[in-house]
Amino acid sequence: MASQIQSFLIIQTAFIGDVILATALVQKLRKSHPQAQIDFLLRKGNENLLTGNPNIRNVIIWDKKQGKIKNLFKLISQVRSIKYDAVINVHRFFSSGLITALSGARIRVGFSKNPLSFLFTNQVRHDLDSNLHETDRNQKLIEFITDSNPELPRLFPSEKDYEKVNSYRVSDYVCLAPTSVWYTKQLPEDQWISFIDSIQSRVSKVFLLGALSDRPICERIKKQTHYQQVDNLAGQLSFLESAALMKGAIMNYVNDSAPMHLASSMNAPVAAIFCSTTPSFGFGPLSKKSFIIQTSEKLECRPCGLHGHRRCPQGHFKCANTISVQAMLACLDS
Repeated sequence: MASQIQSFLIIQTAFIGDVILATALVQKLRKSHPQAQIDFLLRKGNENLLTGNPNIRNVIIWDKKQGKIKNLFKLISQVRSIKYDAVINVHRFFSSGLITALSGARIRVGFSKNPLSFLFTNQVRHDLDSNLHETDRNQKLIEFITDSNPELPRLFPSEKDYEKVNSYRVSDYVCLAPTSVWYTKQLPEDQWISFIDSIQSRVSKVFLLGALSDRPICERIKKQTHYQQVDNLAGQLSFLESAALMKGAIMNYVNDSAPMHLASSMNAPVAAIFCSTTPSFGFGPLSKKSFIIQTSEKLECRPCGLHGHRRCPQGHFKCANTISVQAMLACLDS
């Protein structure tokens, strides 16, 4: 059966980091089925992550913000018309389950948590308590046609992406991505400032990365640090341009957020800071040179959730406030 699969559709309509991690499936399927066609379905706004990926034939985009339901049924019609041999659904919610169930593919694979998984041909358990990395959990979706060993996620910045950041790539620079969608997943601003002040004699440049919405926070950090060689690039670089810049850094400091997975996709050195969440959820860094930074205190309230909160439920935010600059500095010395 595996040798007869000539076309795949991978569905991951969640967020940036989820799409990056799902590229490991693309890598694995290309390795095991070198002649097969592989398409990828994702939400509008994330499509630039897959630009230039030589292993993907088509990227199918679902606009969830305007005409969500209308666009969903258009997608289902589009998917059915392509007649995929296999649909691999990495998303665990109803909408993607409906696309999978009505795809017309003879092989329909997804996680059993999906409410429509009873309509799939193959169901796989997604267990957050297993201490497996998310790439290992995703790999279980296709191990019946490959094996149990996942590939690493990978993005493909173009020559143009590297040219865009080439002028920034001086020797001994570090990248910092200080924000997160969730307040309790990001190190407080004053700790980022203290860290930058502590490394000013050790690095030639500090680049602050993030989306346009992160620019005000990055600008506050830049203005309050004593180091003059800090550039705020938030909102100025695309996903792939940011990945290209991170590739050449001596270290990338990130929260438990999308930039960590950008670093993993480039096998770039990374120090991942976990505040309210923990690496045991399975979303830690995958780079060969990677570090976990977290509080050394035993806090009964940690972790307080999988995705974080808009404020500390306990009011003290000790999971972040007790992370030391020394722990962050140690990653530069290793």
